[in-house]
Amino acid sequence: MVIAEIGTSHEGSIEKAKHLIDAAKEAEADAVKFQWVIADEILHPKTGFVDLPTGRIPLYERFKQLECPPDFYAKSLEYARSLGLKWICSPFGLKSLELLLELKPDAVKIASPELNHFPMLRALAAARKTVGAHQADGKLKSDEARKTNEAAFPATAAVPVIVSSGVSKQSDIEAALAILGKSGVSLLHCVTSYPAPEEEYNVRLIAALKKDFCVETGLSDHSLDPVLVPCLAASQGATVFEKHITLSKKTSGLDDPVALEPGQFLQMTRALRQCQAAMNRYGSERGEKEIIAQMSEQYGSERVQKVLGSGIKALAPAEEKNYGRTNRSLHYMKAFEAGHVLAAGDVGVLRTEKVLTPGLSPEFFESVIGKKLRRAVDDGAGVAWEDI
Repeated sequence: MVIAEIGTSHEGSIEKAKHLIDAAKEAEADAVKFQWVIADEILHPKTGFVDLPTGRIPLYERFKQLECPPDFYAKSLEYARSLGLKWICSPFGLKSLELLLELKPDAVKIASPELNHFPMLRALAAARKTVGAHQADGKLKSDEARKTNEAAFPATAAVPVIVSSGVSKQSDIEAALAILGKSGVSLLHCVTSYPAPEEEYNVRLIAALKKDFCVETGLSDHSLDPVLVPCLAASQGATVFEKHITLSKKTSGLDDPVALEPGQFLQMTRALRQCQAAMNRYGSERGEKEIIAQMSEQYGSERVQKVLGSGIKALAPAEEKNYGRTNRSLHYMKAFEAGHVLAAGDVGVLRTEKVLTPGLSPEFFESVIGKKLRRAVDDGAGVAWEDI
């Protein structure tokens, strides 16, 4: 499956979104993917600034500009399906997940920074009605409890899930899949850097992840070349490919500079179809050798070996400094005095990003709710054990 990541390149325009969907169809993609942005689910207003061609603005405000009403996503879904494309979307919190599931998407995509958004992962697992969602302490829940759950999520039982694993460690993937399960789940190797250096992609990891977790694996690619990393990923058994698409790299979408224009995307898709044909014709072992040989002839053997990497899971150098900042942690949603008892709305599961200090892992969200603060805390500060 080749996924054209439209993301927020539509800039809120349904007409531009349709043009991007048309481009994805012409580029022979199988699916398009959107992002259901609600700024308050992603960032604290004090997270820092971003430099744009129009000037320097708060990053939170940039995300507010990317918000779209549910009807926008419904129209994009309808249009994509009218062209025979699957429609996939990333939620970024509980509200966007709930709204997304109401539309019955063809798949839910968990972006790399949300790999540790445990409250959202648990909600998605419950919505999918996995076996684990019907169990408690190893025993089936009562018929009444099962029926209640099925009534709440009547149409989401089989929704596939695609999980990206950028800016993560092996233990982060293990924790996420322990919640989501493995049935109907695909895992994408990713380097969370924009652009991501080809030589840091370590695509041999794709085969290792498939062996370690027994799920379909693939690639979420932020490198600039349309062929090199995707084709080498195919040689390692990748079956799902995601890459950003844009009408022009010069437009103002957040990811447009690292996206592929339609002609480049078509080049990638056709190269991947050729890789698929080679793997089918020769089998995985010889097919891998054929693809690597072809890429070595085109790009040079030394460069190809660097891109292939060791196959050992580790943070890429380009994303090391962002670990703990790009992914989620707990933050105070306003300033509180000592003695305040924390309620659920007082703590956000947010990306730390630019200037704030990371807080506790989201796995401890339930642990801090209801606790009393032993000292005053600042608005936006990361939650620390010493606070409570």
